[in-house]
Amino acid sequence: MSLFVRAATLLSALLFASSASADCECGYIVNGTLYTELSESDFLHMKNTNQSGWLPQEYQIRSDDARGPFGKDASPRQVIFNPLKSRYDWAGDGILGGDAGAQIIVRAGDTGEGGLIPMGEMATNRTDMLYGSFRAGIKVTDQPGTCGAFFWYLDDTHEIDMEFLSSQFNETSHPVNLVLQSEASLAAGYDAGATDDFQVHQLPFDPSGGFHEYRFDWFQDRVEFYADGVLLKTMSGDSVPSKPGHLMLSQWSNGDPKWSGGPPEQDAIMTVNYVKAYFNSSDTKRQDDWSNRCRDINAPNATCEVPEITAPPQGNVSAKTFFFSQQQNMTVNQTVPGDNPNTETSGAWSIRPSVQAFSTTMILLSFAFFMEWWS
Repeated sequence: MSLFVRAATLLSALLFASSASADCECGYIVNGTLYTELSESDFLHMKNTNQSGWLPQEYQIRSDDARGPFGKDASPRQVIFNPLKSRYDWAGDGILGGDAGAQIIVRAGDTGEGGLIPMGEMATNRTDMLYGSFRAGIKVTDQPGTCGAFFWYLDDTHEIDMEFLSSQFNETSHPVNLVLQSEASLAAGYDAGATDDFQVHQLPFDPSGGFHEYRFDWFQDRVEFYADGVLLKTMSGDSVPSKPGHLMLSQWSNGDPKWSGGPPEQDAIMTVNYVKAYFNSSDTKRQDDWSNRCRDINAPNATCEVPEITAPPQGNVSAKTFFFSQQQNMTVNQTVPGDNPNTETSGAWSIRPSVQAFSTTMILLSFAFFMEWWS
């Protein structure tokens, strides 16, 4: 190796040792808490579930196990991606008509063989989410008779729920059900309402009238629930989960008059325009990756504050929420979808390297080779 190449390599090493090689390489901060991982889904511009990081669920549950008069028939056919007509817009009708985004559907009428109600559900393919801040832009159905849910899940006794029972909606009542499913709710016959980990919270808006951001922040000792950035409720105690799991989006009906009601008389559509997750990983490889990339947590731009919304995410202005994964050099070593909704490759997932590190290295090496040629 020539003197100039050795000098360039040394200079590059010194540069990277003294500053962050990429923005946010040490993680993302929410209300003073650092999270090392990111997963963002822009359903307004996503054409299908292929490589989206979400898996449509497929299963059947008979009425006895579904704890209602009817069973459930989850199928990928009831999860429909309906992106905006223009890649440059952030609000409006989708290419299939109606609200743009990921549509999660409960079908009306025919309950199918065995009395199963067709329903839609999606789960993230990452199951290593252990504490974090999770948020989604959702417009729930106005058709009575379903339960729409945004939740974190490990099993039926480790679950964090924000659930919307459309039969509860009327001109004066628009509640969200905040739930921690736990060993206590199991002992009560899966009735979280019989525990301290359940609250029906009235919202100051109609959740079926437009998109709003629903969010929960999960800590070791508590869970905080939010709507449009406003804290609704904090739950704490032994029911707070302490094991990793994954995010889910679901809408279902089993005819239970005490919960979902239904089935709906018309197709019920819950539309999701985004999901954003900032979290820590239980995976040791991901933990090692973070240790390797986070050279100095105090370096400029090594951590990034997660922007909070200031208005409901609807309309071309407020619906254009911030995505780190759509910025340059802010998701080093993160698994992210396509770089920008305004490109044809949006939706493809990849591990993103550091743009700054790559660019700086190429400049230094080019300079070194030029100097060697000149000499």
